[in-house]
Amino acid sequence: MADEPDNIVLEHLRAIRGDVAQLRVDVSELTTRIGGLERSVAHLHVTLAEQSARMDKVNTRIERIERRLDLVDSGAA
Repeated sequence: MADEPDNIVLEHLRAIRGDVAQLRVDVSELTTRIGGLERSVAHLHVTLAEQSARMDKVNTRIERIERRLDLVDSGAA
């Protein structure tokens, strides 16, 4: 009977060790996935900045065209 409590404790410790090992795998996978999400968000920020720069250029060109064609009131500039 004295060996039986040791075996129960060892079984629980082995079960806990297995659970911890699975948690490590899960955390590693989540870390990889979060890294991918961070790269995607960073790429979106770059894309938005590029679009904003393009829109600024288009706006500048439209303003210049409007001035050349006298389509803008002199007080609006």
